[in-house]
Amino acid sequence: AAAAALGLLPLGKTQSPESLLDIAARKVAEKWPFQRVEERFERIPEPVQRRIVYWSFPRSEREICMYSSFNTGAEDPAAAPGGAVA
Repeated sequence: AAAAALGLLPLGKTQSPESLLDIAARKVAEKWPFQRVEERFERIPEPVQRRIVYWSFPRSEREICMYSSFNTGAEDPAAAPGGAVA
């Protein structure tokens, strides 16, 4: 209420702090691929797995486009790994 009164937040809008689970999951997702996390730890509670997976995906449209394009750099399909062989 005090922040809204000072004009820091729009009226009727409140912010809640990020949960410790989200902070930890975001940090894990920033550093390691989920596959490595699964291989490293025997038991990961399902809510923790969900949050790590959530934070593993890119947030901005630019990053989504960058990671979703599959370009090996090879012009000839036969030259690409696993490409067709004549």
